[in-house]
Amino acid sequence: MCAQPPSALELEIARRYDQEHARVCLQPQPPGLAGRLLLWREERVVRKALKIAGEPGLILDVGCGVGRFWPVLVEHGNRVILATDPSRDILDHARTHHPQSLLKRVKTFQSSAFTIGLSENAVDSIFCMQLFQHFTHSEHRLAMLGEFYRVSRDTVIVAVRLEGRFKGAHSTVEGGLPSKTEVESEFRQAGFRLLGHQDFLPGCAQRRVYVLGKTG
Repeated sequence: MCAQPPSALELEIARRYDQEHARVCLQPQPPGLAGRLLLWREERVVRKALKIAGEPGLILDVGCGVGRFWPVLVEHGNRVILATDPSRDILDHARTHHPQSLLKRVKTFQSSAFTIGLSENAVDSIFCMQLFQHFTHSEHRLAMLGEFYRVSRDTVIVAVRLEGRFKGAHSTVEGGLPSKTEVESEFRQAGFRLLGHQDFLPGCAQRRVYVLGKTG
């Protein structure tokens, strides 16, 4: 694979993620009840999304960070995971968060999400739970979706932060959050149909996971 270097915007998002992750890593205490419930809910959402996507065998985790969802992705015994992130440092750090038995199932490489160094239809599904939701401009989201369409053979699983009733919500980059109507229109423009969606907090559509299928 011939991966392209990340864009300046991706590197800025990665830098902020690195800072937040470093802060969390420095906290000596284990996560409290709220943190454990959040992780349980996120894992439940991911498992259902994978089921809707048809339990894909070859997944590309885009903007993977430290591989928060790798333990869930490898629950399928025959699944192979490729993982990419704009930050080489965070990819190296990810290897300290997981056992060797898991890491043998994951192949990582640094790349831009806008120009992924893989051929057309290279993977069964693209999984993007962190990076996409930080882009607040439509042209950036459409460019990323276009690349997802090129590289995925079948489906895309993507998390989005949406404009909602909780006005205190904010993104890690400047700009407003998209509406549900706006982002779903972008999915269709990029050549996807909606296979399903789930809200991380039931009844609150502010953070939502979509499962998309290619129309072509």
